[in-house]
Amino acid sequence: MKAIVKEITKDQLKSDRGNFKVGDAVRVHTRVREGDKERIQIFSGIVLARRGSGIQESFTVRRISYGEGVERVFPVHSPNIEKIEVERESVVLRARMYYMRDRIGKEAMKVKEKRLAKA
Repeated sequence: MKAIVKEITKDQLKSDRGNFKVGDAVRVHTRVREGDKERIQIFSGIVLARRGSGIQESFTVRRISYGEGVERVFPVHSPNIEKIEVERESVVLRARMYYMRDRIGKEAMKVKEKRLAKA
């Protein structure tokens, strides 16, 4: 059964979406339809978790908006996602960063950044 589902969904997988990891600061460009009009809306924040595999893979992005923490879960291979930009890469030692939910103020968005090698 699992092989059949993989075979059916393999043409719907997006190859350009797997270039981010947990802890990275990303900007997710989503398509929003309002009536007969369509626009792009950007949701930027830190990736807390990635889960699933194949067509069912999803990721959670968290940001602070007007003092409140807002989380949103996106399917990685959704046709409503235009693109995913990585703003800042980070180094984390965990697969899920749910401890970020308990942080307050500036600490809520701090993650250890990746140091780039000097040329």
